[in-house]
Amino acid sequence: MSVVIVGTLDTKGEEIAFARDVIEAEGLDVHLVDVGVLGDPEIDPDTPASDVAAAAGTTLEQLREDEDRGAAMEAMGEGATAICQQLYDDGVLEGVLGLGGSGNTSIATTAMRSLPVGVPKLMCSTMASGDTEPYVGARDVAMLYSVADIEGLNQLSRQVIANAALAMVGMVANEPDVEVEERPTIGITMFGVTTPCVQQARGLLEDRGYETIVFHATGTGGRAMESLIEEGVIDGVLDVTTTEWADELVGGVLNAGEERLEAAGEAGIPQVVSTGALDMVNFGPRDSVPEEFEERQFHVHNPQVTLMRTTVEENVELGEIIAGKLNDATGPTALVLPLQGVSAIDAVGEDFYDAEADGALFDTLRSEVAENGVELIEADAHVNDEAFAQLLVETLDGYMQEVGAAPTDG
Repeated sequence: MSVVIVGTLDTKGEEIAFARDVIEAEGLDVHLVDVGVLGDPEIDPDTPASDVAAAAGTTLEQLREDEDRGAAMEAMGEGATAICQQLYDDGVLEGVLGLGGSGNTSIATTAMRSLPVGVPKLMCSTMASGDTEPYVGARDVAMLYSVADIEGLNQLSRQVIANAALAMVGMVANEPDVEVEERPTIGITMFGVTTPCVQQARGLLEDRGYETIVFHATGTGGRAMESLIEEGVIDGVLDVTTTEWADELVGGVLNAGEERLEAAGEAGIPQVVSTGALDMVNFGPRDSVPEEFEERQFHVHNPQVTLMRTTVEENVELGEIIAGKLNDATGPTALVLPLQGVSAIDAVGEDFYDAEADGALFDTLRSEVAENGVELIEADAHVNDEAFAQLLVETLDGYMQEVGAAPTDG
């Protein structure tokens, strides 16, 4: 068994050597990937920095001559990604550990995010106590705060680095006792305000023999689902909650990027899509909402989450965007509209009930969805009604049967 350590051996050689020794003392092999560009390595690497640079289509000499630290970090991240992927394909990499400050954290986690979910990934970093989203992204990257800077060995750094090394040993050396069933897997998107729908749908799907993975539609959740679709982990999609597009369009904090709603269509797998939580844009605490939105309608979900109602105009744009994404799909695709409301707070008597805004969304989708490519289904129900969940499941299960991907014993 082998652990790959990604580090800048020109500045962190002593600390990385200590981590290597801890791991090797536990009986595992270590492969050192040097991503330092400033000078000669303090300890011998298994993959030298020159090879990492070459994997990114450049040279160490060029990176040093350019004197552009940002460009050098980007290149070494690209090279480390290629190296780690090759080591994984060759069976050398069974876990990857990174140690360092902002530079190596960026490089090492770039490589980590390229590896499949389930491969142990741990970054011991000075950056681990702040906003870790740029480093973790939509992958299972674990981050351990180093407390002090990783600069020299002392009573504190030895303990933290040893803990990181032993954590990696534990993950690599111990096969998890996890039951794995070969069942068709359905990706489902959920928000708090669409939870009743998803819980009912998940139960119905599992009763029919499907495995389900639920993604919280918080930006990273949507990106994670799209990524796993691309990897072939997910066989069908029940995209109940497309709210991330509202944040992408308006400027909320939970956007999933412009590629959201593309992976299933490109992969040609069955997808059933709805309009869950498109009535809202997400922000942090109430006082964090940009001043430009001050006159809008808000709902304080909790002290850390403030929701803003989408307008008629925004819903027209959302309808155009979603229809455009679905029209490009190459596999069976349905768009199911809950005409009585798209979230728990978008129902008669609730804070975000707005028949005009919802109507603008539905009318736009009706006019923009391609009749020859997308099945448009309208339900006189609320998104959280049991009947709506049943309709979603029956539609998706029908598509899965059509393409021969349904459970054989469901």
